[in-house]
Amino acid sequence: MNHDVILTPKAKLSRRRIMVSGAIAGLAGTVGFSALTKGSAQAYMDGSAAANDIEVLNGALYYENQAIWAYETAAGELSDSDVGKAVLAIALANQADHMVHRDTLTEIIRDLGGRPVMAESSYDLSSYLERGDGGLDSDVNIAKLALALETDAAIGYASEIAKFKTPELVTAGATIASAEAAHATTIRAAFVSLGIDIPVVAAPFVSADTRDQWVIEV
Repeated sequence: MNHDVILTPKAKLSRRRIMVSGAIAGLAGTVGFSALTKGSAQAYMDGSAAANDIEVLNGALYYENQAIWAYETAAGELSDSDVGKAVLAIALANQADHMVHRDTLTEIIRDLGGRPVMAESSYDLSSYLERGDGGLDSDVNIAKLALALETDAAIGYASEIAKFKTPELVTAGATIASAEAAHATTIRAAFVSLGIDIPVVAAPFVSADTRDQWVIEV
């Protein structure tokens, strides 16, 4: 996966230095992946193609593990204000998606003969913080950071699905990319509900070229 999007694990951050992330997927994507059985997926692939798709799937699984970690750690760090509760509600809904995707991706990788990537104990978010793509000092800035990660996940999936060798995986990956974009619009809609004058859908496309229109800087 593109390492401008994937976050590499480093030393553990303090509990306060956690964001509410959206990292991969949604239930729409799960439907696509769940439709793949061991037989139907392998029917399309020789050994090298399977190895290729396992690598791409493991990149997605890395995202899922990161998102689950972020949600679980951040849940107790949000304030008890109305804004904090709203961010938490979005986080918990998205976390449920991530857990389903984690389990589904793990199963498919194993069915294809691969070894699922293990979850790290912590993940480094410093590149986002340094760019000002949100922050960790308030509920609002945590939501901005979540938006940046959701946007990057949508961009990442849109580019990575072309690397799949299995047609069903291309289709399923496309549903995940759209789900990530939906997560980003949900967060932007939450900002609108707080009285911030921004369009819910920031641009006609979610891409590297339009990223700056989707994220909200600190």
